[in-house]
Amino acid sequence: MHARHRAVIPDWVSLYYQEPIEITHGEGRYVWDATGRRYLDFFGGILTTMTAHALPEVTKAVTEQAGRIIHSSTLYLNRPMVELAERIAQLSGIPDARVFFTTSGTEANDTALLLATTYRRSNQILAMRNSYHGRSFSTVSVTGNRAWSPTTLSPLQTLYVHGGVRHRGPYAHLTDTEFTAACVADLEDLLGHTGDAAALIAEPVQGVGGFTSPPDGLYAAFREVLAPRGVLWIADEVQTGWGRTGDHFWGWQAHAASGPPDILTFAKGIGNGMSIGGVVARAEVMNCLGANSISTFGGSPVTMAAGSANLAYLLEHDLQGNARRVGGLLLERLRAATAGLDHVREVRGRGLMIGIELVRPGTDEADPGAAAAVLEAAREGGVLIGKGGGHDTSALRIAPPLSLTVAEAEEGAAVLEQALRSV
Repeated sequence: MHARHRAVIPDWVSLYYQEPIEITHGEGRYVWDATGRRYLDFFGGILTTMTAHALPEVTKAVTEQAGRIIHSSTLYLNRPMVELAERIAQLSGIPDARVFFTTSGTEANDTALLLATTYRRSNQILAMRNSYHGRSFSTVSVTGNRAWSPTTLSPLQTLYVHGGVRHRGPYAHLTDTEFTAACVADLEDLLGHTGDAAALIAEPVQGVGGFTSPPDGLYAAFREVLAPRGVLWIADEVQTGWGRTGDHFWGWQAHAASGPPDILTFAKGIGNGMSIGGVVARAEVMNCLGANSISTFGGSPVTMAAGSANLAYLLEHDLQGNARRVGGLLLERLRAATAGLDHVREVRGRGLMIGIELVRPGTDEADPGAAAAVLEAAREGGVLIGKGGGHDTSALRIAPPLSLTVAEAEEGAAVLEQALRSV
């Protein structure tokens, strides 16, 4: 299968592991490969399997809807789409909200950029250093992570702001209050050198960047500077939404002192593996487009049925609360397990979104080789994790389904401890 993959798939579509695995099926928090080996899934298809693999409620909803009609497009009234949009609009916290569905987080962020630049009549975007927002031409151009930016050509003028990474960079030595003040001062200085920016796009917790985040309240402080100038805030919740951080349903709620974002984007977990993305914005912003637009596959009846069933399960079983409780236990277990390991710089995170940053012993330099070795060792031990990082960082990414049990958290932590000690 690996040889067949390499013969027809582009070289830049990377695979994990020296001997890549084919995942054939899953159940709960576990998946199986083509050899029949079982793994505890601590990455959930890049934070996409949010509730559980083969969740019966989602499987049933997909099957029943597929038996009625699979596709119609947004040119026709679509009950499953309207019902899910009503639920998301209410949960978003954005007043007079409108919802537009896409098929991915990339497309959601692309749409958000279209809305913001049209509404503001400016192609200038503020973005965070170390950020990631997708693989389209526009989203690559606002991604502040060179490993995921294959071109410098851009339809936008992007200016990068400090603040997404708390414990690296020129402000790392400051207290949280001083850090926020320094980032705000940097933003104000930057705005003094530019024209009228359209929007700031920011992940409340940076995903691909290694699960880094600013102090709570940073983006609220940014909004106090941006809102009087009319600059919109796009909260990229593709990885942080739906209760994954435990403390909040949306990542932006850790920065809520200045109100909700103007635009919110989502994807990944809501579909539990089905292709759902979307944008929420207040009606004034969402309705600013002066031309017709549709989505051929966004809002598909089948994916909407899956999203509604998945969201209902998440809310009815308080998986946000589970992420807070079990994630807190897992975080402390991993911190205890890595105490004294000189190649572990930091164990950070919130809820079931945990990063372990690795460095070369005795230095502050990233060690991607160690990250790759731990990834392999964890897989040998029966646990699948991810990796990420930005400028001179190398991090392991841990993001299991939100239904993770205490016993499974202990199982995974034990394997990860052994993997980290093997490097």
